[in-house]
Amino acid sequence: MPLHPQVQAHLDRLAAVNFAGLHTVSPEQARAGARRLTAASVSEPEKVAEVIDRVVVTDVGELPVRIYRPAVGRELPVVVFFHGGGYVLGDLDSHDGLARSLANGSQSVVVSVDYPLAPENKFPAPVNAGYAATKWVADNADELGADPARLAVAGDSAGGNLAAVVTLKARTAKQPHIAFQLLIYPDLDFRRSNHSITELAGKYGNITREAQDWFMNHYITTEDDKLDPLVSPLLEPDLTGLPPAFIITAEYDALRDEGEEYGQRLAAAGVPVTVKRYDGMIHEFLRHPFHDAKVAIADATVALKNFFDTDAARDL
Repeated sequence: MPLHPQVQAHLDRLAAVNFAGLHTVSPEQARAGARRLTAASVSEPEKVAEVIDRVVVTDVGELPVRIYRPAVGRELPVVVFFHGGGYVLGDLDSHDGLARSLANGSQSVVVSVDYPLAPENKFPAPVNAGYAATKWVADNADELGADPARLAVAGDSAGGNLAAVVTLKARTAKQPHIAFQLLIYPDLDFRRSNHSITELAGKYGNITREAQDWFMNHYITTEDDKLDPLVSPLLEPDLTGLPPAFIITAEYDALRDEGEEYGQRLAAAGVPVTVKRYDGMIHEFLRHPFHDAKVAIADATVALKNFFDTDAARDL
């Protein structure tokens, strides 16, 4: 289908601003611009029962987190959330609205992780931080009023990559127990060779090939890193034993094909998975006030809540 009219209007507004290409600026300049965009687009935040900013001590050092509680109570499910931003951009504020919606919709404690960014912290630093934060949440679930048997990971774009990679590390280490993974237009293949990544680059709000390289080169150190399953989880040869997944993709997103292929490979490995493509939508659409963004968030939170409300989470 064609671009949704709301998406087209959004892209027209962006085009009128005429931003400089990401690959022509420094990470610091890009972050400053992203913060300005976030500040300009923030509306009244969705109310949750409690929001706490704190710093937690993990195996890899101190990590800032933001904890969202949807209601007063004990033994709530818990979702560890990783923000997007190409491993270079993004923070707790950029994804505050999405984290609030996930908490309320799934009736779960959401712990949003401010993992260290590249290029100051190249791979595997963000991966190690993401895993350490997830382990901290599992180990301290009682303090959070959460049920460690119902722990999920979630993330969008680069955060979806981290969520997927954390499940791989947890499977290898046999801890912590991760019951579910919510992958929102995840970045899963650094080879950058599939159809959607090549055909949609620089179109419909997707970054250009030059900007793709800008992000990747800030994150990885060598070309061989691209083939590491902890960078490109789509290249993990064995996906058996991973937690059930809900994967969101968008029709006009350059990352569309790798998310859908990952879903196919999970299913082939016997992992329960649902992949839903949102027609007429673009990358990052969940962070915009589109009608279909509300639909997708509702779908994601229903998937989480339905899973948490069954015995399946405890039986895994």
